[in-house]
Order: sequence, then structure tokens, then C-alpha cells
Amino acid sequence: MGANIYKNKKLIWVFLLPAFLFMLVYLYYPFVQNILNSFRHIKYMGTAGGDWNSPWYINYTKLWADPKMRIALKNTGITIAATILGQVGIALLLSLLVSNIKAGSGFFRTVYFFPIVISATALGLLFNLVFLYDKGMVNQFLQFAGYLDRESNELIDWKSKHAMFTMLMPVIWQYVGFYFVILLTGLSGIPSELYEAATIDGGSKWQQVRFITLPLLRNSIGTCVILAVTGALKVFDLPWTMFVNGMSNTWLTGTYMYSKVYSDVDYASAIAVVIVLIGVILSALVNRIFRQNDDYQV
Repeated sequence: MGANIYKNKKLIWVFLLPAFLFMLVYLYYPFVQNILNSFRHIKYMGTAGGDWNSPWYINYTKLWADPKMRIALKNTGITIAATILGQVGIALLLSLLVSNIKAGSGFFRTVYFFPIVISATALGLLFNLVFLYDKGMVNQFLQFAGYLDRESNELIDWKSKHAMFTMLMPVIWQYVGFYFVILLTGLSGIPSELYEAATIDGGSKWQQVRFITLPLLRNSIGTCVILAVTGALKVFDLPWTMFVNGMSNTWLTGTYMYSKVYSDVDYASAIAVVIVLIGVILSALVNRIFRQNDDYQV
């Protein structure tokens, strides 16, 4: 009797319809309206849309000639690469290490996941203090270590000379724990018998990781890479807290769009459309790269 309940799919629409209506009103309608706004003249936030632009695609031609947009696209590309290598790469390494220890694994899971619960705004302010030009923690440590001359009070202006590094450090650090949990969950689903058989056959730890762990983590790694790519495209609050108005050419697509949304709404809408298109294309590419092979199913 109980099992037959799940076979009756006549009323499934009752449960799906509220979620579909919610997405229709709060996701699909705003997205379609945003596309239309990118072709209309809307100067300020909260004002009604005017006539269609002449020509209607002028905002998209402006994007090609906008030097700040080129900077934003370049920095966003750097951020995507940094999040894939930094966030997912470090998370993969940490998950492999933690999965091989018995005592203390719970402690490391908590410590590595902790940064994700910190507000991005608070984290941005924290790292602003860390990289302060004068009396910042990094400069004080470098003086103490002898890398900088303490007598002449030699300092490094991190936010001017190393702006992208300064911004990417907290971005990478915050989400390592998130991907760490996903990959650790994927590792727990790999049967231990495979490792035991590999050990009996004389396989080293590295060979077990290469030929067992990584292939069977393909789906989990692919999920993490997609989340890292889309997260890098929409990252906003932390970079905006650290570098208001794109100081030191640190514009990202998200921060540049926000800077335009109150004074040039239709242009900001065009930037938002470009962000979505880039995200869809890159997500499809990552899905294709990490497509599951039949040889690696358990």
C-alpha cells in the first residue's frame, strides 16, 4: 500500500505548480524584462522605461568600446581561474588529506567550513585591515620577518600595487570550506573495497588517488567547478567592500554592473545579460568536460 503511493503521479502537478509559479514570477519574468530593458532607454532606477534605443542594440555596441567593461571581463576571467584552482583545488587537496585520518577529522571539517558562515561584508572589512598600507598585519609580519626594512619603515601598498591579489585572497579563502564539504561527501561514497583491492595489487597511495579517487569524484568535481565559475561571475559584496568604485582597476562584471544600475539602468541591464550568457556558456563547457564516463560508474 505504502509503496503504491509513489507510483500515483496524477497529483504531482499540485506540488510542482507553486514552485513553478514562484520561479516564473521571481526569476523568469525579471530575466525576460531585464533583456527588454537592455534595448530601451531607462536612465535612473525607479523610472519608467522610455522609447526603444536607436539603434535598439546600442548598449551592446557600447560594451565593446567600454574600457572599464574590458577591465571587468579580464578581471572576471582571472577570478574564474583563481576560484577553480584556488577554491576547488585547495578543497580537493584538503578533502583527500582529511579523508585519510581517523582522529580529529571532525575538528578539521569544522575549521575548514567556518569561513563560509562569515558575512562577505565583514570578511571584506577584515581583510582591509589585514592589508592596510600602514600598521596592517601583513606589513607588520614582513617587517618582523626581515623582508621589509623596519628601520626605514618600508611598507607595501597592497591595495594599489597588488590589487587583484589582495581581492582574490579573501574570495578564495571564504569558499574553500564549501567545496571541501561537497568533495568530502563524494569521497565517503567511494567503496573502501576498491582501495583494499588496489593495496593488495600493490597500488601506491598516489596510484589509488589517480586511478580510483579522481575518476569516481568526476561528478563532484564537475559540480564544484560549475559552482565556482558561476560564483565568480556573480561575486559582488566582498570586492565592493574592499574596492569601492573599482579602485586600482579592480572592476568585476558584477561590481561594474552595480555601479551603473542607479544612473544608466538600460546599460546595466545589458551587462547583466552578458553575465548570464557567459555563465550559461561556461557551465555548458564544464558539463561537457566533466561528463561522466561509463567506465567510472560504481
